[in-house]
Amino acid sequence: MSIKCDIKKDDRVEVIAGKNRGKIGKVKKLLADKKRLRIIVEGVNIVTRHTKPSTPGAPSGKIEKEAPLHISNVALLCPKCNETTRVAHTLLPAVSSSDRSRKVRVCKKCRERVDDN
Repeated sequence: MSIKCDIKKDDRVEVIAGKNRGKIGKVKKLLADKKRLRIIVEGVNIVTRHTKPSTPGAPSGKIEKEAPLHISNVALLCPKCNETTRVAHTLLPAVSSSDRSRKVRVCKKCRERVDDN
């Protein structure tokens, strides 16, 4: 199953809705379900879980971990202008005649590439 998404793993995002509004973190994981797309952001939406040790040496007690957020509650931070932005897609021209043009993500505010490569 392939779900189209403008935010990818290792992107810096800012939470724009909910109790963690204003917090900034790096995307650790994308969780794609049939109808919903959720992400786990590093250091955001911390919840406490009470666990028993499942194996000897496993952590037990109160464990704090990141819970998933819906993708609509975060906005991408542009690495160049350092502002929250939406994403546009543009085609890079082919380097040689045998190559194909590539689609890259672009910041809508400063028009710089968001992708690293």
